[in-house]
Order: sequence, then structure tokens, then C-alpha cells
Amino acid sequence: MKFSFSFSLMHLLLVLMICITCVNLVQTTPTKIGNGYSLIAIEESPDGGLIGYLKVKKKNNVYGPDIPDLQLYVKHETDNRLRIHITDAEKQRWEVPYNLLPRESAPSLKQTIGKSRKSQFPLSSSQYSGNELMFSYTTDPFTFSVKRKSNGQTLFNTSSEDSDPYSNLVFKDQYLEISTKLPKDASLYGLGENTQPHGIKIYPNDPYTLYTTDQSAINLNMDLYGSHPMYMDMRNVKGEAYAHAVLLLNSNGMDVFYRGNSLTYKVIGGVLDFYFFAGPTPLAVVDQYTQFIGRPAPMPYWSFGFHQCRWGYHNLSVIEDVIANYKKAKIPLDVIWNDDDHMDGKKDFTLNPVNYPGPKLRAFLEKIHAEGMHYVVINDPGIGVNKSYGTYQRGIANDVFIKYEGKPFIAQVWPGAVHFPDFLNPKTVEWWGDEIRRFHELAPIDGLWIDMNEVSNFCTGLCTIPEDRICPNGTGPGWICCLDCKNVTKTKWDDPPYQINASGIQAPIGYKTIATSATHYNGVREYDAHSLYGFSETIATHKGLQALEGKRPFILSRATFVGSGHYAAHWTGDNKGTWEDLKYSISTVMNFGMFGVPMVGSDICGFYPAAPPLEELCNRWIEVGAFYPFSRDHANYYSPRQELYQWKSVAKSARNALGMRYKLLPYFYTLNYEAHKTGAPIVRPLFFTFPNIPELYELSTQFLVGSSVMVSPVLEKAKTKVSALFPPGTWYSLFDMTQAIVSKEPHYRSLDAPLNVVNVHLYQNTIIPMQRGGMLTKHARMTPFTIIVAFPLGASQGEAKGNLYLDVDELPEMKLGNGKSTYMDFYATATNGTVKIWSEVQESKYALDKGWYIEKVTVLGLNAIGGAFEILSDGTKVEDTSKVAFASEEHKYIDKLEDGGHKKSMMLDIKGLELPIGKNFAMSWKMGN
Repeated sequence: MKFSFSFSLMHLLLVLMICITCVNLVQTTPTKIGNGYSLIAIEESPDGGLIGYLKVKKKNNVYGPDIPDLQLYVKHETDNRLRIHITDAEKQRWEVPYNLLPRESAPSLKQTIGKSRKSQFPLSSSQYSGNELMFSYTTDPFTFSVKRKSNGQTLFNTSSEDSDPYSNLVFKDQYLEISTKLPKDASLYGLGENTQPHGIKIYPNDPYTLYTTDQSAINLNMDLYGSHPMYMDMRNVKGEAYAHAVLLLNSNGMDVFYRGNSLTYKVIGGVLDFYFFAGPTPLAVVDQYTQFIGRPAPMPYWSFGFHQCRWGYHNLSVIEDVIANYKKAKIPLDVIWNDDDHMDGKKDFTLNPVNYPGPKLRAFLEKIHAEGMHYVVINDPGIGVNKSYGTYQRGIANDVFIKYEGKPFIAQVWPGAVHFPDFLNPKTVEWWGDEIRRFHELAPIDGLWIDMNEVSNFCTGLCTIPEDRICPNGTGPGWICCLDCKNVTKTKWDDPPYQINASGIQAPIGYKTIATSATHYNGVREYDAHSLYGFSETIATHKGLQALEGKRPFILSRATFVGSGHYAAHWTGDNKGTWEDLKYSISTVMNFGMFGVPMVGSDICGFYPAAPPLEELCNRWIEVGAFYPFSRDHANYYSPRQELYQWKSVAKSARNALGMRYKLLPYFYTLNYEAHKTGAPIVRPLFFTFPNIPELYELSTQFLVGSSVMVSPVLEKAKTKVSALFPPGTWYSLFDMTQAIVSKEPHYRSLDAPLNVVNVHLYQNTIIPMQRGGMLTKHARMTPFTIIVAFPLGASQGEAKGNLYLDVDELPEMKLGNGKSTYMDFYATATNGTVKIWSEVQESKYALDKGWYIEKVTVLGLNAIGGAFEILSDGTKVEDTSKVAFASEEHKYIDKLEDGGHKKSMMLDIKGLELPIGKNFAMSWKMGN
């Protein structure tokens, strides 16, 4: 949830007004805003960085007066991370709070420059090198560049020529501008959150505005729910790829203009705080980025099951019926959700006494918890203004709400008039945690879904509660403003000199949100902190949930910022049941993996209703959505019912696709562990594994789960074939492992894809763990393991590797060394006519206590067993192998090799094994002819 219909009558009038303004802007705004700065002094800082002093060259008043003196700070913070920080040299400016995103502090202002001969850094030096990156500068005008040390490649260059359509550095109170030149063949990704119709790559001349906004995901190329001012840059130099990333850590609204050969930031406040991450591979970039912003949160095992939600489950019996129908249809279901239907008058932390009475809900939860299911509910930040409402009373008593001129700011959301908690206030965080505790006693939920936290407001401006009428009166749409409101334009914070392209129409930045002159804790303006609201709420929610029972929290947040993935999952918001939205979802999910939010998915089958028929689309969407990290079907109040059992054909597709997901649960969960340790996205573009192949750089219709499982779905209506791009090597179908596709070069292959079939392939040189699956993660998790070993097809020499992580998934931390986790590396080699497969175990106790074991090993791509089969367990030969059985089947379909021939190869199953997961094992045999 929820809607904000994007183009109401008010919105259309606003467009007309702004269009008139735009005409004037085009006529009066110069192409170049400023004249740049000169570097007049620079020296080494006590921490080994550089501190410089900049003075404006020539002042002007376009978008306000220039700040005359700036402080420059540069530091190689790690071997592969460079920071460049520019701020007012005289006056403290707003920055992303260091307690929200912990990091090294920049030097205090008014450093004494030029007085310490010992640390003086000559202006003529112009270069400051680290292990991986080099910072270079010119003095007049001041420009800087960042280069890769290994090959001299320029990654960022702020110089501006007369012919360039952008200025040198501009730094005003409410307008900051800086640009970089870029090579035309650079491939850029990121700068979200938005819905990108051209695919995952940033597209020249498309608008990129970053300002958290309650605007549905069906709006293309507009500022949506999250703000992530980070991009990854991929460049291919003579067949070798190099990746790096650039983060501008700034929470103010901004426009980013990408022209294909340059990129310009236009920011309406704060500081220029750049971080450069050297890479040089895409995975290394995300590793370095998440090391800085916070590693992705560990997710509970059950969250990788399938989730079902709908706005409009009117009472508890409807929920019970949904669960029963999933069981009847034999479709896996782990988590049932409530939108606001469970609430009393749509108020947070309450239960509807008629439709979701406390005793009945608690009995229901006791029942589904015993079965292994889980329950998550929605929570919006707006707290209803109601003197009989306990949460409101305690909030007023603790003074936790955002203020306007000393009084709690009044807005309207689903309960009617609301106040918004100020999560920058420590007292608010305590109060919020206490409200979570109180609600958990009322209904022992398993997670919270925090929505509408951009923050969303159905009204605009300064509002009061009407005295002559009920608001809302319950007769019209709940999202129509019924408060008495007046526009707030009297301050520069409400009406800044530069208008970002908010909502794609240069809407006022306070439109349908908190007035930007409102204040947070310690006088912080909403103008500066707006895009941090959802992030700060997420941190408070995480703290509150973890305090309940010390368990690993599950939080789903709509609004996100840099670092949100350290606490929460994300879904891509209010999409629509269209083929276009299905396709767009893949790019958004892959982007969030790069943003450090790997637990992400889109509403399967679409949130908003679309013209029927939906059945074929829903078939195809579950075939994609079964491989989203976060897999949930969710629908709008006004949508036709779209649970997966509503159509026989969709139920069949769901059993197929979700059946495979549930077999792959140990693989997904291990990827969760890798994400938590290294930031590696769970779902990622193909170029993450194959960075040297330029053809993959804009591929947005296929994706990888982990490094080696490729999903190639149907994304168009009435199609029973899909054209899939296969990188070089051998790819085995996971649904029929006798099928293999082989190529020495990247090539497209037409694959059969009837309605209930999704093509999923496993790459060579890989070992993945699987289990038998089941209807619940609780049951699937306790079934025996199968290890799939994929060699290159027909290889006489080859190797493969993989891993497996298991733990008590309710623990807050995901780590080894606590006696409640086990980690295994798997290895396989084929060399000199001998095949060997073995494991190396860390922390064996947990897995041994659980009794997990491997029942089967499937080996792909080699010849049959020739003899001398042997198994060792913890170094001791297993003498009794009487239960072990071998079955082989020739790979029955092999894509044509370049020489026109086929290589004979077998799929080999070794069954009847009982190899404990917690023990090192080794098996070997001679290859047959």
C-alpha cells in the first residue's frame, strides 16, 4: 500500500502553474551559474589527509550569493576508498548525521592553514596518491580529478571548458553544482530510486531527481521512494573491465544530469561529500561500498519463503481462508500479511475489535506459529490526532513529534489528521520502541512493514483540523485532503531559488509531504532531513523489534536512503499489473542490490489493477517473482483477487517456480550470508560474473541469483519462447539437468517457454546446495541435502566450488564462532582421469546437532564412473557403501558446438549417501571412457 493518485485535479493545476514558471526559467537562467573557486592554500592534515582553502573567483547572485570561502578535505580512508569533502570554511552546514550513518568525521572548520611549515603541502605538488586511487588538482580555477593508479584512467574530472554546458564548482547556501567529464563508452548504473524504462543502465538525458516521494512506481523517470546518490561506472578497456563507484553523501534534494559524456549534480543544500570506491570488479565495488554504508542486514530463514498480502483482507476469517486455499492448491506459503485492515480506524499499534479481535488474533497466531508460518503487519508513521488514542497520548507526553513554529505539525494520512514522529529525537526512538513492545503483547507479530515514510501527506502546506465537519467523513476516497490548509511559501526553505524536478514537474518540495520549514530535534529543518525520514524510522524500528526478544528483526521499508539495507528489506512500491511493470521490476531489483539492499522484490502480479485478463501475466510474474530475494504477492483494495490459487494455470506455474525456490532455499540463505559479509547482491546483473563482456552491460531481461544461477523469463504477452543471452561456457537447466547449452562466445538462444515453464540455468565450475523443498521453509529446511556439481561439458580437466551456511536464524548476528552456525566450502576437481569432490567444514557442532546430511551428489558434464569409488568421512574411509547407488544419463540435448560436433557427457547421480553436513567428506573415482 498505498495509493497516492499521481494526477489529481490539484496536481494538474500545479503542472500548469509550474509550466508557466518553466518558460520564465528557460528565458532567464544562464547556462553557466558560477565562475568557480581558486585554491589559495593546502597542507597535510594531522590524520594524513589534505586540508585546502578555496576562495570564490567572481561572485554572482544566481540562486543566491556564493559562499566566499570553502574548506577542502581529502583523505584516502582505506586502500580503495577516497573521500573528498567540501564545505563552508566559516559556518557549520548540514550533513547526514554521523549517528545515523557512522563514519569518520571531517575536520573542524577554520583549520589553521599555512602556518605549520612541517606539514605544508606545496600548491605545485598537485597530486596526492593512495594505494589504488590518485587525487590531482589545479589551483586556478580549482578543479580536481580522481584517477586509477594502476592504469592512469581518469574516473572523475571536474574541469570545465568554455564549450561545456556546465560550470566549474558552484557553492551557494541553497545551490551546489559540480560536474565530471565521462568517456562516452562508460556504462553507469544507480542514482535511484526510479523506474527506468530503458533498463538498468543510466540513460543519457533522462531525468534523475533524488528526493524521497510518495509517487507510485508506475511513474517513469521520476523521483520515487528512496534516495541513493550513488552510481557504479563500468568501463571496458581493450576487453578488460574496470568498475568503480561514486557516492555523493548528501540528503538534500538534487537533480543529476547525465549527458553521455558528462554528469552534473545540482543540489539544494548540505555539503559536497564524495566517496570514491576503486573496485575494480563490480563485486569489489559493492563490497567496498557496503563496508562504508553498513553491511546488509541478516534476514531470517522464513523470510525467503513466499509471502501473501492484500489491502482488503477485511477480517481474520478471510486470512484463514487464504491460508487454507494455498494449502489446498499445494502452493508454498510461509508468511501472511495484513495491510491496514487489522487496525482500529487505521491507527498504528491497534487492532480492529470486530474484524481482528485480540483474543481471536492471538489464537490464530499461536496456531500458525506452531505450524511454522509467520505474520507481518503494516505500520505508517502518521500517528492519529485522537485524545483517546494511547499511542498519541504518550507521544504528546514525550514531545516526540515534528514541529512547525513550536507546535506539532498537522498532516493527513489514513487515520485522518496525524502528527509525524521525529526519529532524529532520541526520546522518539525510545517511545517508538515502547509502542512496538506494547503492540507485540497485543499481537505477537513477526515483523513490521513500514510504509508511507517518504514521508507521505495527503495535504500540502500548513493545515488545521476543521471544526465544522468530520475529516475524513468516510464517504469518499481516503486519500483526498479534507483538512483546512494554506500554502507555506514565506521562507526560503519552502520556496528555494532552484527548483529540483520533483515529481517530474518541478513541484514544490513541500508538496504532499511535511512542510520543508518544519523542524526536527535540535532545530534541524525538514528541508535538509526530508529524505532521511524513512531511514531514521527504519533504525528506530530495528532497535524496537530487536529489543523484544533479542531476535533477528524483519523490516520492510518503502522509503530508503544510503545505508537502509543495513536494517531492512525493500519492495519496489506501488506497481501495476502490466507487462511493462513486470519488465521494469528486474532493473529495480538489480539496482537495489548495488545500493546495498539485497533483500528486495516487487509486488507479484502488480499492486494496481489493470485491464483483464491478468491470468497470463500472473503466470509469468510468479515465474520471475519466485526468484526475487523477497517474494510477495500483493494487491490493491480495488484489484480483483489475485492470490496464486485463483487460476489453475497460475497455481501450476507457482508450484513449479516456487517448488524450485524452496529447493534452492539453502542457496538463497547462503547468499544472504554472503551479502551480510561482503555486500554481494543476491540478485545481480550478468556482468557481475562476466564483467569483460560488453554485450551484458545493458542486459535487463535476465538476471543472476548469486554468481551462477541464471533466470531467463518470458516478459511479453502470448510468447512461448524466450531469446536468452548465454555467456561463454556450459549452462545446465536446473529443471532438467540433462539439458546443456554450450558456447565459446556470447550468443542468443531461443528457448522453449510454454506457459508454466521458466528457464533457469546453472553455470559451470559451480557447486550449489539444494534440498527436497516443501510447503513451508520450516519443513523444507529439515530435509536431506543434494549437492549439484557442474563441470564444463565433456571436460577431461575441470574444477568447481561452492559453499553452504546454516545457523539459528533468529539470532541477531550472522556469524561463526557462537556454536550456533556451520559453514562448509565444497570443492571438486577432474584431473588426470580422476574426479574428487570434498568439503571443508567450519564450526561443525550446529549442523551435527541438527542431524543434517547429504543424501545425493549430482555431477554434471563428465563421463560415467569408471571405478575405484571411495568415500572418506572426517578422513576415515567409509567401508559400507552398500546403500550407495549410481545412475547416469547422457546429456540428451546439447547446444551445437562451434565445430558442429557434440561431446559425449553424462549426468551422474550418486544416491543413498548419508554424509553428515557437519563432517568433512571426500569422494573420488576414476572417470570412464
